[in-house]
Amino acid sequence: MILDFLKDYFSIILFLIISLSLSIGFILMNFLLSTNKPDPEKLSAYECGFEPFEDSRMEFDVRFYLVAILFIIFDLEIAFLFPWAISLGNIGFIGFSSMMIFLFILTVGFIYEWKKGALDWE
Repeated sequence: MILDFLKDYFSIILFLIISLSLSIGFILMNFLLSTNKPDPEKLSAYECGFEPFEDSRMEFDVRFYLVAILFIIFDLEIAFLFPWAISLGNIGFIGFSSMMIFLFILTVGFIYEWKKGALDWE
Protein backbone atom coordinates (compact mmCIF):
# COMPACT_ATOMS: atom_id res chain seq x y z
CA MET A 1 0.00 0.00 0.00
CA ILE A 2 2.77 2.45 0.85
CA LEU A 3 4.66 1.43 -2.28
CA ASP A 4 1.62 2.21 -4.41
CA PHE A 5 1.30 5.59 -2.71
CA LEU A 6 4.97 6.37 -3.31
CA LYS A 7 4.74 5.14 -6.88
CA ASP A 8 1.74 7.38 -7.62
CA TYR A 9 3.06 10.49 -5.87
CA PHE A 10 6.82 10.13 -6.37
CA SER A 11 7.09 12.99 -8.86
CA ILE A 12 5.16 15.36 -6.58
CA ILE A 13 7.25 14.40 -3.54
CA LEU A 14 10.46 14.79 -5.55
CA PHE A 15 9.31 18.20 -6.79
CA LEU A 16 8.53 19.33 -3.23
CA ILE A 17 11.91 18.14 -1.94
CA ILE A 18 13.82 19.89 -4.73
CA SER A 19 11.85 23.12 -4.42
CA LEU A 20 12.16 23.25 -0.63
CA SER A 21 15.89 22.51 -0.71
CA LEU A 22 16.48 25.17 -3.38
CA SER A 23 14.42 27.73 -1.47
CA ILE A 24 16.19 27.09 1.82
CA GLY A 25 19.56 27.03 0.05
CA PHE A 26 18.97 30.40 -1.62
CA ILE A 27 17.83 31.96 1.65
CA LEU A 28 20.90 30.63 3.47
CA MET A 29 23.24 31.78 0.68
CA ASN A 30 21.72 35.25 0.80
CA PHE A 31 22.04 35.40 4.59
CA LEU A 32 25.66 34.19 4.59
CA LEU A 33 27.04 36.01 1.54
CA SER A 34 25.27 39.37 1.65
CA THR A 35 26.97 42.46 3.03
CA ASN A 36 25.46 44.12 6.06
CA LYS A 37 26.16 47.86 5.94
CA PRO A 38 23.26 49.62 7.65
CA ASP A 39 23.21 53.40 7.56
CA PRO A 40 20.74 55.83 9.15
CA GLU A 41 18.84 56.23 5.89
CA LYS A 42 18.25 52.48 5.55
CA LEU A 43 17.24 52.10 9.18
CA SER A 44 14.81 55.03 9.20
CA ALA A 45 11.10 54.35 8.99
CA TYR A 46 9.38 55.58 5.85
CA GLU A 47 5.76 56.57 6.08
CA CYS A 48 3.99 58.42 3.28
CA GLY A 49 6.87 60.81 2.63
CA PHE A 50 6.84 62.34 6.09
CA GLU A 51 9.23 61.93 8.98
CA PRO A 52 7.66 59.42 11.37
CA PHE A 53 8.45 61.16 14.67
CA GLU A 54 7.00 64.61 14.25
CA ASP A 55 4.03 66.23 15.92
CA SER A 56 0.92 64.09 15.64
CA ARG A 57 -1.20 67.18 15.01
CA MET A 58 0.63 68.20 11.84
CA GLU A 59 -1.32 68.92 8.70
CA PHE A 60 -1.68 65.84 6.50
CA ASP A 61 -2.19 66.26 2.79
CA VAL A 62 -5.56 64.90 1.69
CA ARG A 63 -4.15 63.93 -1.72
CA PHE A 64 -2.76 60.73 -0.22
CA TYR A 65 -6.30 59.67 0.65
CA LEU A 66 -7.65 60.83 -2.70
CA VAL A 67 -5.10 58.80 -4.65
CA ALA A 68 -5.85 55.75 -2.49
CA ILE A 69 -9.60 56.10 -3.04
CA LEU A 70 -9.13 56.54 -6.79
CA PHE A 71 -6.94 53.44 -6.88
CA ILE A 72 -9.60 51.42 -5.04
CA ILE A 73 -12.34 52.65 -7.37
CA PHE A 74 -10.48 51.73 -10.54
CA ASP A 75 -9.22 48.49 -9.04
CA LEU A 76 -12.82 47.50 -8.28
CA GLU A 77 -13.76 48.42 -11.82
CA ILE A 78 -11.28 45.86 -13.12
CA ALA A 79 -12.53 43.32 -10.58
CA PHE A 80 -16.05 43.73 -11.99
CA LEU A 81 -14.86 43.44 -15.59
CA PHE A 82 -13.41 39.92 -15.29
CA PRO A 83 -16.59 38.06 -14.26
CA TRP A 84 -18.59 40.20 -16.68
CA ALA A 85 -16.31 39.23 -19.56
CA ILE A 86 -16.56 35.54 -18.68
CA SER A 87 -20.35 35.54 -18.47
CA LEU A 88 -20.96 37.90 -21.40
CA GLY A 89 -22.28 35.10 -23.60
CA ASN A 90 -24.94 34.20 -21.01
CA ILE A 91 -26.13 37.66 -20.00
CA GLY A 92 -26.67 39.02 -23.52
CA PHE A 93 -27.32 42.56 -24.58
CA ILE A 94 -28.78 43.70 -21.24
CA GLY A 95 -25.60 42.71 -19.43
CA PHE A 96 -23.48 44.36 -22.09
CA SER A 97 -25.44 47.62 -21.98
CA SER A 98 -25.45 47.76 -18.18
CA MET A 99 -21.65 47.34 -18.11
CA MET A 100 -21.24 50.04 -20.75
CA ILE A 101 -23.34 52.41 -18.59
CA PHE A 102 -21.17 51.49 -15.58
CA LEU A 103 -17.97 52.15 -17.54
CA PHE A 104 -19.37 55.42 -18.89
CA ILE A 105 -20.13 56.67 -15.37
CA LEU A 106 -16.64 55.73 -14.19
CA THR A 107 -15.08 57.40 -17.22
CA VAL A 108 -17.02 60.60 -16.57
CA GLY A 109 -15.84 60.51 -12.96
CA PHE A 110 -12.26 59.96 -14.06
CA ILE A 111 -12.42 62.88 -16.50
CA TYR A 112 -13.94 65.06 -13.77
CA GLU A 113 -11.13 64.21 -11.36
CA TRP A 114 -8.56 64.81 -14.08
CA LYS A 115 -10.01 68.23 -14.97
CA LYS A 116 -10.20 69.25 -11.29
CA GLY A 117 -6.48 68.47 -10.95
CA ALA A 118 -6.89 65.72 -8.37
CA LEU A 119 -4.36 63.56 -10.20
CA ASP A 120 -1.69 66.29 -10.39
CA TRP A 121 1.09 65.85 -7.87
CA GLU A 122 3.02 68.97 -6.91
